[in-house]
Amino acid sequence: MTTSTDVPAARAAQLDAADPLRAYRDLFIGSDDPSVPAYLDGNSLGRPTKASAERISAFVTESWGGRLIRGWDEEWYDLPITIGDTLARVALGAGAGQATIGDSTTVLLYKLARGALALRPDRTEIVVDRDNFPTDRYVLEGIAGELGLTLRWIESDTRGGVTVDDLKSVVSEHTALVVLSHVAYRSGYLVDAAGAARVTHDAGALLLLDLCHSVGSVPLELDAWGVDLAVGCTYKYLNGGPGSPAFAYVRADHQQHFVQPIWGWMGRDNPFAMAQGYQPAPGIRRVISGTPSVLGMIALQDTLELLDEVGMDAVRAKSIALTEYALDLVREVLIPLGVEIGSPEDSAERGGHVIIDHPRFETVVERLWTKGVIPDFRAPQGLRLGLSPLSTSFGEVCAGILAIRDELTD
Repeated sequence: MTTSTDVPAARAAQLDAADPLRAYRDLFIGSDDPSVPAYLDGNSLGRPTKASAERISAFVTESWGGRLIRGWDEEWYDLPITIGDTLARVALGAGAGQATIGDSTTVLLYKLARGALALRPDRTEIVVDRDNFPTDRYVLEGIAGELGLTLRWIESDTRGGVTVDDLKSVVSEHTALVVLSHVAYRSGYLVDAAGAARVTHDAGALLLLDLCHSVGSVPLELDAWGVDLAVGCTYKYLNGGPGSPAFAYVRADHQQHFVQPIWGWMGRDNPFAMAQGYQPAPGIRRVISGTPSVLGMIALQDTLELLDEVGMDAVRAKSIALTEYALDLVREVLIPLGVEIGSPEDSAERGGHVIIDHPRFETVVERLWTKGVIPDFRAPQGLRLGLSPLSTSFGEVCAGILAIRDELTD
């Protein structure tokens, strides 16, 4: 006897069998854990790799325990820049010397925004959308208050995002800085970054992109697009672990005059001289403030190696396949139950996650978690499915969406 679960499950099994990246899932801890049949929150916290567990253990016993303070001279001092260069090459579409690792996304966003505004001292407005991630809005509100600037808000579609036309309607000769999320945290809308850069530059302003929900999931071409600055976290699609340090990108032609506001000894020219007075280090190192989190950078390296091996085009193809399959199944089994799709349905306008809406989802998510089905909830009534291409299977997507169906029909 065929059940309502058999046909979707069979289709998922076919897709998994045909998936050219299916073997990579075995490289992640917990991917075969039967108590978690569907982990659909990789865009909030990525699974750890098995290689990272080994690398962290070796670091404690060999690098930290064996080399002790000598590690700074031998490797650690340069690690934010060397890993930044790898990140830039593998995932940012950027040349060397433009990215560094360190601090949290919030702190780096503050540093980059303040540094950018100092490059446009005669301008008075910052452009941001009302549906941007809360931290981005809060940081910019604080900066505007500190400097006496005006926030110019874009009223974006919460089921879409900021379009080039939206941006054209608000930028002007008063605009100093535009801050956008490349992939909207709620809807998954994928901003036309190259178009946004053109509009921003035509107004004489600078563009800062938040890449938290795109890096490691969507191919990026920061240099080619003309993006001025960017910031992003490493614990989502880059699997750096809880609280792993963020990254900053500052375009090379801005670096000579870029001065960020948190002056620390590691960002000074010749820091070990302990000299009087602050002199920014040349290049991207001037973004650094204090001692970097060496331990926090370790796991990130393994995912960068995987992305380098696979290539971002293949990652994007898997991401699109996962989200397309998820939306097809949502239409089949959840739309009849009153669920609505809150993400762009054209994959060219969508990043690596989708959101669906229903009035009962806040309580449904709580019950799903107790069963090892793990999406996340976004107010007021959104359930977000974050599908990490290297570690998420089609079978997981099927199991998760069918579990949602069962909760809504219970």
